[in-house]
Amino acid sequence: MSLLPGGVSVSHLRVYDWPAPDGVGRAGSGSPHLHTASAEAYVLLGGTGAVHTLGPDGFVEHRLAAGDVVRFDPGVVHRAVNDGDLEVLVVMGNAGLPEAGDAVLTFPPDVLADPAAYRAAALLPGPGASDDELAAAARRRRDLALEGYAELLDDVRRLGPAQALRPLHEAAARLVRPYVPHWQDRWTRTVLHETDGTARALEGLVRGAAGHLASARVREARPDPAPRRYGMCGRLQTWPLG
Repeated sequence: MSLLPGGVSVSHLRVYDWPAPDGVGRAGSGSPHLHTASAEAYVLLGGTGAVHTLGPDGFVEHRLAAGDVVRFDPGVVHRAVNDGDLEVLVVMGNAGLPEAGDAVLTFPPDVLADPAAYRAAALLPGPGASDDELAAAARRRRDLALEGYAELLDDVRRLGPAQALRPLHEAAARLVRPYVPHWQDRWTRTVLHETDGTARALEGLVRGAAGHLASARVREARPDPAPRRYGMCGRLQTWPLG
């Protein structure tokens, strides 16, 4: 299956029901993080909860009702808050980049400043790890992100969002920089390729040409049969990207 229309990816998220150290969320919460190049949207499917964001407007709580959509641009810190059985359809721009590392967790500044320490804190155990081991590592990662998030939230309230978020944004850029050439290649072969195809189709249609319609295809995909993986904010069911 090729990329979904518009070069997006989707996943079905069940937000973690682990109680958060700061007591936010009656049922728990996800890990606060931001994306460096890709926009993201949550479509609420069921349950109750909210998304907490830190961005140009400071701290904002976005309460969610069935069918609501909340979008975050790159750079906005977001945290899913679970008040009970919160399930979300996650729509990600630039399908493939988020999966390739376009997310930075709000770890404490000393961890963000050390790429090796960041990788050690962010990566989950590899093949062969039990589900209990994966869950424990994901929970430790979430709690460390919440530790840094608490400091960041205090700075946003004390200094204002622009000044408080700047060090995080700069640290995020440093952390992902080694991966950007790979991202550029992937984006060119996928999202840009699709965008260019639309541009060519429009150029043809304005001349009355419809040759591209003859090569139309139908594609389908099934959810990944593997157990739901441990994502930033919860357990994820995914579909193949390509």
